[in-house]
Amino acid sequence: LLSRMKVSNHTFAVCSAILLLLVSSDGFTTTTTTTTRRTRTNVPIGGSFVTHGNSYNGRVSSTTTTLGSKTKLGATLQQESSSSSFVLTKDQVNPLVVLGEGGAKEKWINAFGVWVIFVSLITCPVWLVGMGLVHGTTSFLNQQQSNDNNKDNNNKQKQKQQQQQQWDPNGAIFDFTGKLWSRAWLAMNWSYPTVTGALQEIGERDGPCMYVANHASWLDIPVLCTILDPVFKFIAKGELSKIPCIGHQLVWGRHILIDRDDRRSQLRSFKEGIAWLKQGVPIMAFPEGTRSPDGRLMEFKGGVFSMAVRQKVPIVPISISNTHAVMPANALVPVQNGNKKLSIYVHPAIDTTDRTEAELSELVKSALLSKLPKDQHPLPDTENVTE
Repeated sequence: LLSRMKVSNHTFAVCSAILLLLVSSDGFTTTTTTTTRRTRTNVPIGGSFVTHGNSYNGRVSSTTTTLGSKTKLGATLQQESSSSSFVLTKDQVNPLVVLGEGGAKEKWINAFGVWVIFVSLITCPVWLVGMGLVHGTTSFLNQQQSNDNNKDNNNKQKQKQQQQQQWDPNGAIFDFTGKLWSRAWLAMNWSYPTVTGALQEIGERDGPCMYVANHASWLDIPVLCTILDPVFKFIAKGELSKIPCIGHQLVWGRHILIDRDDRRSQLRSFKEGIAWLKQGVPIMAFPEGTRSPDGRLMEFKGGVFSMAVRQKVPIVPISISNTHAVMPANALVPVQNGNKKLSIYVHPAIDTTDRTEAELSELVKSALLSKLPKDQHPLPDTENVTE
């Protein structure tokens, strides 16, 4: 095929090398369940239990517990071992490149990851050009419209009408470029998620709401973009604005960027979220505040539901399964395809009327856990157990 396309010898060599790597990779095959579906096993080492499915760095990282809590934790891990997990160990990942080997920030790239990088290099420039065209066009048209109505700038009613008549006022068209990229990128990497649940909470909802989901991997972001239509705004960490393409999408799309260490940034983000909800635009937040290192649901950050309570809008929980297995914390890019692994479950909306944030937190947590696999449930709390 490449020969018929008359590509250069250099391009032919690169593409051939990538294909050979993919074909020779054990982690790439999907013809048998034994290579894509892994079973969790627990091995006692030095009086501690080790779950191989969570050994992301390839080293045995035991969870040390006291004598009194060992039985309870061991029983939980043993129960999980009887169920299937898609998490791979380092040996199963078979990395070709290891960045920062032996360190806390060790990152892997295996043969499947080479394919993902290849797909990203093809699709990201197209996405960037698309964003630039939409952003430039809408900015130019809105500027022209603003110049034509300068005489009415002192009339507040006129200003409000002009704002409503702006081209793409909520960034729906602009954000759709990111959704298109996410869907194409996932499809080309055999990782498009299955979607079930109360889908009417997304496609047929009348009025704003707050979407919340568990956060186990960077992959959660493109996965969510496959279902959240027509427009929504992420609450995201400010550092993401520095990443090419993703940063452009967040900044130009006027998503809500927050620095949790800066009180003023938190207050500004709160006001931005309230403003979007008042305009009828849903907000998307991760209550845990950061990615879980092992995929297990963590404690929620305080105040995450305050915007929903303030505006009295419903909360729609969304359970995302197995993104931590497809792209674990120690992987620079996905290490395996997500076919028949990645899934999304949309829960019925939770009414915020006359409910405290603590009550909402428990309701959301219960909903999320009800559709997450066992290896994404929190481990038993053993802090108060003594020998």
